[in-house]
Amino acid sequence: MKSILVAVGALLIMGQVLAADTAASVPQTVCPVMGGKINKSLFVDHDGKRVYVCCPGCLPDLKQDPAKYISQLEAKGVKLEAAPKPAVEAKK
Repeated sequence: MKSILVAVGALLIMGQVLAADTAASVPQTVCPVMGGKINKSLFVDHDGKRVYVCCPGCLPDLKQDPAKYISQLEAKGVKLEAAPKPAVEAKK
């Protein structure tokens, strides 16, 4: 009986941790440079993460210091999309 209570308690704690992590992670919807709605055709890939901006004018600022903007977004609980891995050419 005691081991069942311990197991149930552990499951409850794990559920709360997972729920808190999920609630804290939201997809990017706002440009980190100017705060406008993102345009999914305008982005910079950096360290395996894709960061979107709202307009072409924001790209130079993002490209100049992508780590700064990634840190700001992640501090707000934004989960950035993974940048696609480059295709590897097959050896002949």
